[in-house]
Amino acid sequence: MTSVRAYGHARMRACVRIPPFTTAPWSVPVMKTSRVSFAAALAAGAVLALSGTAFAHVSVQPGEAAKGGYATINFKVPNERDNASTTQIEVNFPVDQPLTSVMPQDIPGWTSTVEKTKLDKPLSVHGKQVNEVVTKVTWSGGKIEPGKFQQFPVSVGKLPENADKMVFKAIQTYDNNEVVRWIEESKDGAPEPQTPAPVLKLTAAKAADGHDDAKPAADAKNAGKDEAKHDEAADKSGSDTTARALGIAGIVLGLGGVAFGIASRRRSA
Repeated sequence: MTSVRAYGHARMRACVRIPPFTTAPWSVPVMKTSRVSFAAALAAGAVLALSGTAFAHVSVQPGEAAKGGYATINFKVPNERDNASTTQIEVNFPVDQPLTSVMPQDIPGWTSTVEKTKLDKPLSVHGKQVNEVVTKVTWSGGKIEPGKFQQFPVSVGKLPENADKMVFKAIQTYDNNEVVRWIEESKDGAPEPQTPAPVLKLTAAKAADGHDDAKPAADAKNAGKDEAKHDEAADKSGSDTTARALGIAGIVLGLGGVAFGIASRRRSA
């Protein structure tokens, strides 16, 4: 009788076998969560990369002025850091395009320092010889806090007549000793550099325009109107860039879902 029972138990054990799992059943949700998290992180990175490079950099406003004339331009400096404030901005004027008149406007809380250099060949302006020109203006002593910007107006002239643009290389210093050099020149047909130098486009002067001593003051009065138009255009550009970034993020998330679906089908097969 004992042998018959033992034989019966052996038969039951042989018939009831639990196949081993090649993959633990609880690992599937983890894999799904991991893939979705990766796709979300990739999408967020794309949004940050696009928005970070498109929105803020040192620029000249308005972005253009008439050749051979005088103008008041503003160097617009945004603070790009969340944990530091801008404490100094340095703007270099092109030596090969000397300006005989460079006058920074006083800004409360800021001190402007003008540096000049002697010319190898003097220039003649309004019947007078000019032996030196401004090569650099530095503003310091103030503070641009995170999330804010500051404009630095300068009256300049006489602008070149034989050039299409002027490039002003700028250096921005933060209170944590970080230095950002806005010195890269943009090239036609190429993507905008990461730290582009401010550029003033020079346009053909109107036939009826003439220069007199009241010209800089008139330019200063109209600078605010030009600035408002530029800011409105910048806002529209920023909105378009944000929309493109969100669209790319949606595409990335969609690709992540497709990849997960394919992987799930392969496992079930």
